[in-house]
Amino acid sequence: MRLALVSGDEITTLSHLVELPLIERLAGILLKHHWRLSAAESCTGGLVAASLTNLAGSSEWFERGYVTYSNDAKSEDIGVDTHLIQDHGAVSDQVAKAMAIGAKQSSNSNIALSITGIAGPTGGSEEKPVGTVCFAWILNNDQVISETRLFSGDRSEIRAQASEFAIKNLILLLS
Repeated sequence: MRLALVSGDEITTLSHLVELPLIERLAGILLKHHWRLSAAESCTGGLVAASLTNLAGSSEWFERGYVTYSNDAKSEDIGVDTHLIQDHGAVSDQVAKAMAIGAKQSSNSNIALSITGIAGPTGGSEEKPVGTVCFAWILNNDQVISETRLFSGDRSEIRAQASEFAIKNLILLLS
């Protein structure tokens, strides 16, 4: 499924939503355990939240989504320490973990995920090229898991791959 921005006669594709069967599987796990999920997103700009809420009834298990695109938003909205961002960069394992922890602590959720990365086409470096995305998940027992991946493609493709990976990996962690 594609999300599109319509302006006059022009249609611009914004991004891809994660397929509903995957969302339904995650919903089933969360509902079974009476868990609620929050998401903190940077480079995906709310794509995970849009995908989750594309499923009717998601308010039963999806608590909220934070789009913390700027460094200030990461600090102000979900409590990421500014020194952590300065020391490691916004696209880092450390910041992804802090985002997930902050999303869980700032909400009424049992589980949280976070995504921060470089979707391109600019912003990459030799150390962190375009397509570098850091993920973190905090589970109901407060265990924090993180992973960094390198995706390829254009901006839209990187964002879609990152969103799908975050949800697929959460399903694996909860199963």
